[in-house]
Amino acid sequence: MSPKVFIIILNWNGWRDTFECLKSLSDLAYGNFEIILIDNASKEKTRFSKETFPKLKITQVFNEYNLGFAGGNNQGIKMALEGDADYVLLLNNDTTVEPDFLSVLVAEAEKNNEAGILGPKILFYDEKRLIWSAGGKITGNFTRGELIGYRQNDSGQYNQTKEVDYISGTCLLVKKEVIKKIGLISEDYFLYYEDNDWCQRVRQAGYKCLLVPEAKIYHKASKSTQEFSYPYIYYHSRNGLILASRFGSKTLTYLISFWIFAKQVIKLLVGYKRNWARPVMRGVVDFWRGKRGKLTGYY
Repeated sequence: MSPKVFIIILNWNGWRDTFECLKSLSDLAYGNFEIILIDNASKEKTRFSKETFPKLKITQVFNEYNLGFAGGNNQGIKMALEGDADYVLLLNNDTTVEPDFLSVLVAEAEKNNEAGILGPKILFYDEKRLIWSAGGKITGNFTRGELIGYRQNDSGQYNQTKEVDYISGTCLLVKKEVIKKIGLISEDYFLYYEDNDWCQRVRQAGYKCLLVPEAKIYHKASKSTQEFSYPYIYYHSRNGLILASRFGSKTLTYLISFWIFAKQVIKLLVGYKRNWARPVMRGVVDFWRGKRGKLTGYY
């Protein structure tokens, strides 16, 4: 029998996207999988019956509070391990998938003992010839995670399976033994960079993060948090510094943080990008204060 895969999907006020994602999963060529669908305190609760998706085995969980990306996925991971999962797949609800994507990922994982986390090539949902991610790379003393191939035309330039610095949490497959060795996703971040953190811990444990481009999915991008909103800027600013302080040079990280803060002060003084400067400054200050987890007052 093929390995057992649990697919974990988080929903936060995005039931229409979640429905479309589940519909695409109904056509999977891979047979041995279950879905854990976790709602992170959406305004409306939607329960899917067996008749809605007769081909899928779905367990739904409704949280009273938004646990964030890490907290919600950790909840699902624990359930998956209790259900004797061989693999856990994290999948954004604002994605659709090719029918063979999971078969391709599992096949690569099974034949490669060094693989700890594997991810597909991710293309834009509305522009399927444009790449959203072909894995990720880390720059700037670990302060930044950059998507490889972002908005490039997909002309086969990333068609080889290869090791990358990290796999986006939009879609990643992780082995059970890896989770048991390194632990769950860090909940210090709440949103953004927690996938990067997890991947660095995987690499420190001696495993590889692999892009498997033959597996393909499509991403609507920035659905749960509006891109360049206050929380988006805040989390990226603070969490990049948290990541760098853990995996890069701590001294250099703090020097970088002071430089970032100084630049924002200048922006406020001259009236340039003030709406951007304020959340960046708050992110840096909260990093200095050791504030982790959820940004209060916005969610």
